[in-house]
Amino acid sequence: MDADAMLADRGGFPALLGLELLERTDELVTARLPVRDDLLQPFGLVHGGVLATIAETLASVGTMVAVVPQGDGAMGLANQTSFLRPISSGTIHARAIRRHRGRTTWIWDVEMSDDEGRICALTRMTIAVRPQPQ
Repeated sequence: MDADAMLADRGGFPALLGLELLERTDELVTARLPVRDDLLQPFGLVHGGVLATIAETLASVGTMVAVVPQGDGAMGLANQTSFLRPISSGTIHARAIRRHRGRTTWIWDVEMSDDEGRICALTRMTIAVRPQPQ
């Protein structure tokens, strides 16, 4: 099963959020997510967990593109997100760039911006590469 088939088959949390993947390679992944009321925390800002989820999803997907055909899986190992500016409406635009491709870990930098192109959150994401369970 390739990465696209696995994502379509499993859906999961990113599908629940409504995350739209735009570009998927093992070096760059982009996506967008329209802001809805149910993604906001009590002060009317996009919940930090939504942004962390976007980052982990993009980094996992980019890693999966390369490792799934070899029988491996990709899963989050570490997520360090800095929230720089709030997003309360419009669309979240996300771009993940691979920084390191190792045998058992990959590292990605993920930028999330608002409709004006202002960076609102930065994530350094480490992905573990492990054999897929049978």
